[in-house]
Amino acid sequence: MARPKTPLLSVERIVNEALAMIDDGADFGVVRLAERLGVNPSSLYNHVSGRDEIVELIRGRLADDFEIVVEPGTPWDEVVEYVVRRQRAMFAAHPLFLPLLVGKTVTDPRVISYYEDLAAALRLAGFPDAEVLDVVAVLDTFALGSGLDLSAPAEVWKTPDATSVLGRLLVSADDGASRSERAFELGLRFILAGLREHLDAISPAASPAAAITSLS
Repeated sequence: MARPKTPLLSVERIVNEALAMIDDGADFGVVRLAERLGVNPSSLYNHVSGRDEIVELIRGRLADDFEIVVEPGTPWDEVVEYVVRRQRAMFAAHPLFLPLLVGKTVTDPRVISYYEDLAAALRLAGFPDAEVLDVVAVLDTFALGSGLDLSAPAEVWKTPDATSVLGRLLVSADDGASRSERAFELGLRFILAGLREHLDAISPAASPAAAITSLS
């Protein structure tokens, strides 16, 4: 029998099928993934080391898909806003991937690169070393939550008491994406305003538009 012109498996095909599997809500694992691909599990190990590597490859693939690349010279607050917006879009596109993503240490170089740029922008702006990772964690939490919120049902709250504060507000409230967009924009404004105020308090001489001059 002639050998196929293209290999049956590749890293790209494994990543694509794994992400599709996760998006479908299927139980993700190497054995089940091999079944979907129509190969033996041992064949997968010729291309990847296991489940953890596949998760990291998907993480990096999404960073590529959503083009999270920080341009040199970007002011720190614009870096923050850009990264949070792109992360939110990425998380919202694949909400079922998030439990796998948050349970795995970030190692993919494409993802580490934009985290490095974010940390560098915050440090150059004047945030102390002891706070930079905390700020990054706050931004991550907000982006994750906002991304998940886009996949929430149109009716998030339902109360039997229409005369309660919540009940009265729900009568005139927008549902679904409109509410989620407003909440995200409000939250992002709060975060940026809080960071600017905090930076002014700890480093009055620092320029609020301090920018990255060199990126790794």
